[in-house]
Amino acid sequence: MKTISPSLKLFINLAKIHTVSSRRFSGGLDGLGFSEFTIAFHLIQADCEKMRRVDLAEKMGLTASGVTRLLAPMEKIGLIKRESSEQDARVSYVALTIAGKRNFTDALVKAELFAQGIFSPARIKKLGALPDLLVEIGGSVK
Repeated sequence: MKTISPSLKLFINLAKIHTVSSRRFSGGLDGLGFSEFTIAFHLIQADCEKMRRVDLAEKMGLTASGVTRLLAPMEKIGLIKRESSEQDARVSYVALTIAGKRNFTDALVKAELFAQGIFSPARIKKLGALPDLLVEIGGSVK
């Protein structure tokens, strides 16, 4: 068997952990998938709780069309809404609706429990500088 570098091992393991965790995470959030939860998180954190689609795509590491595909069903079921810019008619924003905020708040409690089940304080301590390193190489949550 060919050996691979520690960097590639880490990359492969992170990819698998993301896939498995996303699947488990999505199953416990009352219909809100991991991607939708992440969108809501970024919108809640944004100035005025709204973002342009391209900025949201950048935060998520997706293309603008990729984020648009995720937003369409969220808009259809009333979790998000479009807002026009008062300064520039060519610009539009995405914001959570009242129902979207409520859904996110409910999901946040479950998400915190899920994350704490995986990353207990003892495990977080073992990770050392990894959380900061992930932000350094492209993560979006400090």
